[in-house]
Amino acid sequence: MELIKKLESVNILKKISLVLFGTLLLTISAKIKVPFYPVPMTMQTFVVVLIGITLGWKLGLATIIAYLFEGAIGLPVFAGTPEKGIGVSYMVGPTGGYLLGFISSVFIAGFVNMNKNLFVKFLLISLSIFAIYLTGVPWLAYLAGWEVAYVWGIKNFILAEIFKILILSLTAEKLLAIRKFI
Repeated sequence: MELIKKLESVNILKKISLVLFGTLLLTISAKIKVPFYPVPMTMQTFVVVLIGITLGWKLGLATIIAYLFEGAIGLPVFAGTPEKGIGVSYMVGPTGGYLLGFISSVFIAGFVNMNKNLFVKFLLISLSIFAIYLTGVPWLAYLAGWEVAYVWGIKNFILAEIFKILILSLTAEKLLAIRKFI
């Protein structure tokens, strides 16, 4: 009985560590950016999908929710923080819809598995990235208009996103192997 409790404790600590490591990766990916305005180009979409693929949808969701919580309480984890504000006030700004889209994106990416062929993996990863834009672009359009949302919220990002999808699709087998150790 004691052994089972110790194993459960180790498992819980391992999962908490993975979630915290994931939020650290997201924070670092937010700070690696091309300074577009009003939405900077970062590596966050790549890392969100990476988290979904490697951790699965449950731990992936926990990681994204923890990351958003960290940002909501004022930790400077987002792109442009602290210089462009922090906390909830930052989250309702131009990037707020994209941040919200991380939740559905990591959920979809969590269903990429080894039994799928490369095309299906590419499709799931594309849908995962699209989920971020599905909430991000309308929110940006609400704040700045559809023309700004198209140019600064979609058009400038298309090639980079296709490249990210391609890399994630080609490396998905290796990334999925990590799940065996979780």
